[in-house]
Amino acid sequence: MIESPSPSAALAAPRPAPSARCTAPRLALAGARTLAAVALLMQALALPAHADAPTPIPMQQLMELARGGAAALPADVRIEIEPGQLDARLKLAPCRRIEPYLPTGSTAWGRTRVGLRCTDGPVNWNVFLPVTVRVWSPAVVNVGPLQAGAEIRAEDLQIREVDIASAAAPVFRDPQLLVGRLLAATLPPGTPLRPQHLRVRQWFAAGETVTLVYVGEGFSASTEAQALSNGLDGQAVRVRTPSGKIVTGWPAGERRVEVRS
Repeated sequence: MIESPSPSAALAAPRPAPSARCTAPRLALAGARTLAAVALLMQALALPAHADAPTPIPMQQLMELARGGAAALPADVRIEIEPGQLDARLKLAPCRRIEPYLPTGSTAWGRTRVGLRCTDGPVNWNVFLPVTVRVWSPAVVNVGPLQAGAEIRAEDLQIREVDIASAAAPVFRDPQLLVGRLLAATLPPGTPLRPQHLRVRQWFAAGETVTLVYVGEGFSASTEAQALSNGLDGQAVRVRTPSGKIVTGWPAGERRVEVRS
């Protein structure tokens, strides 16, 4: 098992979440870090190289590429690579330069594969190596079992280091974003909370009077309006102003709709 460098060690105990609201996989960074780890991996596998003139794998460039995307994920994320096995029937010719790459259509995280391409040898070859890429990050998990429909309380939650690559959806890193939300599914203890685990929040019902807020650069204006449909979190909603005009906006809180310009 091979780990990429991390700015911090693994969590020894739950600790407060960083300011980031949630963590979603970013393929560009994941691909870069995967390639960096694969460079280590190839050394560990001792792939054949020409004995008298081997060309070293460009480790430094790959690691710089990985670090260059650090802003895409929190600093406390660490990447772990578990290599699989090449097909035992393969007979690879010696190679002075091997380039790792992420094949088209392959995911950068989870169970995936990386390509190993010989670009300087008597025979140029290309093989695929199965790998498991784990991405460890602090995330909000439930302490005990929670039933579908339950309202989440602060004492139900804690921060643990989890493998966020085990599913494609982002995880939550701030427990306060979850307090008061209703669960859409029953969760066993230690489940990293993700958006699909929550019921869609309804801020108001069709027919209710709402505050319609127009927001622009350096100004805002508000008026009352009537909701023409339920105000569901993340879904556009239409409202009717006192003059009869129909406006489309976004639910932004209890009986509040925003229109941004």
